[in-house]
Amino acid sequence: SGFHMNTEIMARTQRNKATAHHLGLLKARLAKLRRELITPKGGTGAATGEGFDVAKTGDARIGFVGFPSVGKSTLLSNLAGVYSEVAAYEFTTLTTVPGVIRYKGAKIQLLDLPGIIEGAKDGKGRGRQVIAVARTCNLILIVLDVLKPLGHKKLIEHELEGFGIRLNKQPPNIGYKRKDKGGINFTATCAQTELDGETVKSILAEYKIHNADITLRSDSTADDLIDMVEGNRVYIPCIYVLNKIDQISIEELDIIYKVPHCVPISAHHRWNFDDLLERMWDYLQLVRIYTKPKGQLPDYTSPVVLPDDHTAVEDFCLKIHKNLIKELKYALVWGSSVKHNPQKVGKDHVMEDEDVIQLVKK
Repeated sequence: SGFHMNTEIMARTQRNKATAHHLGLLKARLAKLRRELITPKGGTGAATGEGFDVAKTGDARIGFVGFPSVGKSTLLSNLAGVYSEVAAYEFTTLTTVPGVIRYKGAKIQLLDLPGIIEGAKDGKGRGRQVIAVARTCNLILIVLDVLKPLGHKKLIEHELEGFGIRLNKQPPNIGYKRKDKGGINFTATCAQTELDGETVKSILAEYKIHNADITLRSDSTADDLIDMVEGNRVYIPCIYVLNKIDQISIEELDIIYKVPHCVPISAHHRWNFDDLLERMWDYLQLVRIYTKPKGQLPDYTSPVVLPDDHTAVEDFCLKIHKNLIKELKYALVWGSSVKHNPQKVGKDHVMEDEDVIQLVKK
């Protein structure tokens, strides 16, 4: 009977493998269909279209997604109302006027992303443009009703995933290099629970890729591999905003506070906005650099704001004007990125938050 049981387990393992293999293929086919939705017709990647053009003003852009009646518009208008900087923007025939708030000296654009949930994925109507804009956001806020959060959360996440947006995720740790010949060269540097050489080969075959080096450096899924091959995924941090906390108990509030990426608020009462803004700032990962004209004090009111992975002196110059770098002789920097204050640095010097810089021209 031991023998009998073993064959049964074997059969089951084979079956599971076959199922995983089959699923991987189905996923690849689905992803190929979806790609046509993400890529705007006309081949260019510009976020343009009927009535949803947004000038990318400011230092960062935050997109708000949520079902009707969860208090998304109240939250938007109250945030914009309290921290707003300007009232009239250069906007085209927009259904949503972006609000711009100033926080810690950075100009942050708040955008309502309407219609994402009502079937934009089918590429109907304005959906496509909204998707294009959603993909340019630096942070997405999903506004949920604290009384029925989970169903909504799943639906919205599923929609955004369908647009090639990955929330709170890092790009998969997969080495992928196409070649002209030599077949599929598959290596895994750690144990894989889902993928094997066979499955990888057949997923790649779906994409008519027959020559490539694939290295799995972490336990990867079929979805990870597909994301890698598709190459049009965007990885965006996300905060779940649980609204209407005036309707729940303190005990429930304590529980919510422990959920990762969640911030409980009341849009109507403007409760906990400070916490939300602080968390937004954290997730945006921005760095403020203050400029100091020669012989004057640094201007602390309007920092030049850079994403924290592009904070070299050269990035700073580019943000101000594209020809500025040509005129740069060297820069003087004060702050935590230098050993001496000030320190003479070149264009490759990487600065840190709240450094002060003075440019010396040729």
